[in-house]
Amino acid sequence: MTLRDAADYITKLPKAEQQLDEWQTAIAVLLMAAEGRGPLMHARIGMLRALNRHVVRTFNSDRKDTHWGKRSSGGTSERRF
Repeated sequence: MTLRDAADYITKLPKAEQQLDEWQTAIAVLLMAAEGRGPLMHARIGMLRALNRHVVRTFNSDRKDTHWGKRSSGGTSERRF
């Protein structure tokens, strides 16, 4: 999407929803990006946070992702990418 698409989406929202804190933040960072005063990534993050404001992220402590701590099979401490 473009900055224009994001702005059009926000302006089509009901006024009450536009006044929510998440959308106000998205509007602010979108304007900053459009004016060259802020990075596009902030506008993207602001839009995503506003769009997903009802999604509750949960932490699953049962997951066993240990790939960060594995050593190479050669016995050296160097990491291979």
